[in-house]
Amino acid sequence: MWVAFIVACLVLGGMVGTEKTHDKDFRFGESGRATEILDQYGMIGAADENVLITAKDGAKLDPAAASRAAADVTQRLRQLKEVDKVGEPVTADNGSGVLVPLTMRGDPEKAKDHIDPLLNATKAAQKANPDVRMAEIGDASMNVALTEQIGKDLGQAELFSLPVTLIILMVAFGAMIAAAVPVLLAITAVVGSMGLYGLASHVFPDAGSVASVVMMMGMAVGVDYSLFYVKREREERAKGRNRIDAIEIAAATSGHAVVVSAVAVVVSMAGMYLADDAVFAGLATGGIIVVAVAMIGSLTVLPALLAKLGNKIDRPRIPILWRLTAREDREPRVWKALLRPALHHPVITLVVSVLALGALALPAFDMKLQNTSSDDFPRDMSIMKTYDRMTEAFPNKNTPSDIVALAPADKKAETKAAVKQALARTERSPLFVHGSDPKIEVSTDGRAFKVSVTTPNRSSSTGAKDALKELREVILPETVGKVPGAESAVSGETAQNKDYAKRVMGKLPLVIGFVLLLTFIMMSVTFRSVVVALTAIGINLLSALASFGFLVLVFQHEWAEGILDFNSNGTIISWLPLFLFVVLFGLSMDYHVFVVSRIREAAQSGLNTRDAVEKGITGSAGVITSAAIVMVSVFAVFGTLSMMDMKQMGVGLAAAVLIDAIVVRIVILPSLMTLLGTANWWPSRIPRIHAPQHAVPQQPADYEPHVYERQF
Repeated sequence: MWVAFIVACLVLGGMVGTEKTHDKDFRFGESGRATEILDQYGMIGAADENVLITAKDGAKLDPAAASRAAADVTQRLRQLKEVDKVGEPVTADNGSGVLVPLTMRGDPEKAKDHIDPLLNATKAAQKANPDVRMAEIGDASMNVALTEQIGKDLGQAELFSLPVTLIILMVAFGAMIAAAVPVLLAITAVVGSMGLYGLASHVFPDAGSVASVVMMMGMAVGVDYSLFYVKREREERAKGRNRIDAIEIAAATSGHAVVVSAVAVVVSMAGMYLADDAVFAGLATGGIIVVAVAMIGSLTVLPALLAKLGNKIDRPRIPILWRLTAREDREPRVWKALLRPALHHPVITLVVSVLALGALALPAFDMKLQNTSSDDFPRDMSIMKTYDRMTEAFPNKNTPSDIVALAPADKKAETKAAVKQALARTERSPLFVHGSDPKIEVSTDGRAFKVSVTTPNRSSSTGAKDALKELREVILPETVGKVPGAESAVSGETAQNKDYAKRVMGKLPLVIGFVLLLTFIMMSVTFRSVVVALTAIGINLLSALASFGFLVLVFQHEWAEGILDFNSNGTIISWLPLFLFVVLFGLSMDYHVFVVSRIREAAQSGLNTRDAVEKGITGSAGVITSAAIVMVSVFAVFGTLSMMDMKQMGVGLAAAVLIDAIVVRIVILPSLMTLLGTANWWPSRIPRIHAPQHAVPQQPADYEPHVYERQF
């Protein structure tokens, strides 16, 4: 049934396809208003591309060879039905390059679907003109190249994460089948979720990152949920339980913890819907689907596999590793030693650990946000090398800012004159490129105006941001702003990045409040304790802030560039803080629920708080450590990828899991719960479970007690 379910999901998803986001989904702030005006007045032009002709490495461009190459590629492109027109070749002022501009036919949003013939024509022209270097560059060709790069990155992530995860589980279980079962379930959960998201994407479209998140989250939680379950089942068999009894106890304990943990992650990720943003809605939907599918698999097909395999799950055994892992009931001496400071000196331990995480969290308050731009793409990509050569030879081809103005019906002439004044102001400012002679475009009714100005700097640079500030706060208010009833706005990559970052920061408090409130309610209901809920929120909030601080230390500075192979632009990707918060909070609650459940079990058996904390944490330390190592390894693989958003996401999540599994679970949680004592469970009380005192009826010698008789 599970295989049939996964296949059905995959087939259905393949039949309907995955819906992508559209440009209109990203119209925020002033830049969004500028795009709306252009759209309303029919001024959004067709997709533009360029063919760049330069000399080969170390050589000087031969004008004659460049001219022949330009004529050749122009002739080839004009024969294509996808091309509307090809402009005259433009030579760089320093003679280092020649640019052949062209305009495509059709909807500019779908240009990337029709770019292949143009790329093939450029390659053919390059082959016919080996004395020069020719390459196509534009939004459509860049989108295609980036899609290919993301596909390569995901392939690399799959190539490394699967064997690494399998090796970790082999070490954890000491047996091949036991190690393979969680990996196979995680893979099927990812595959099925991809298909289900294909259906859901027609309501919550994909902005481009959902596949990465589904794979990363699916492998992490899918393996972890199965790991919790299988570890507990083996632990019960080691105590002498028969196969079915061991599975039933695992279902009642670890299975229950898996459900609560999955709900915690789902609740956290649902907070992203409050951002009212296509990016977050898609990420939330993909994450919720894969977590739900992984949970369902852990509660259905996993116990069925355990029941079917029985003791065969411990085959074939791996020499040495089996002897180290087979005894689930052995004394956890290492963990007891690590817990000793928290249990015997809880005040000092708690204060020191909280101060340490607080210090790590401080850089988070200096976080600077910026959306992914052309500056963040790997510079060793062929398309980015072409882009860099083009902007070096033609500085006016740096990402432009579009000045858009809308005039009242009776103020058309005054508004156009004001736009000309604004353009003249940019010509006198050192923040903008001069001499490019930009043209003012006018709508058919004469009310809307557009002109593009360019800064000589990259879109994410301080110079580009200063130029945007000059336009928005000085030039336009003093020109177009003086015309009664006229409206002005600035768009472009720099403007869109600024507006999107501002929007994300504005939505962050709402999402945080929603996640904290629902987490409090869920934890209070699960453990019937307000104190457990409040401490869980406080601890995990501190952990999340510490991971944010680490992310800022790594990516807003340059010391880690050589280690992680990136170039710092001093910012964090705009959508990451909100996304990371909900995911980190959900995953932190994952471990928290599992550990506190074991502590509660120990307290129910009659142990005092300190002993219950020790037993609960030492009893779960092995599986928590294994689960954390799996998650860190999966996330760390994403930290090695070339795309900056995937790199930052992987590093942030890996650091958060390490902080959570080591500092929080071994130091902060035990010291805090030891200090609180029985107050941990307020306002309820822990029900003590004691063996019955009355006489037990005699049973036949071969009688096998039911699992619940064994428990109580």
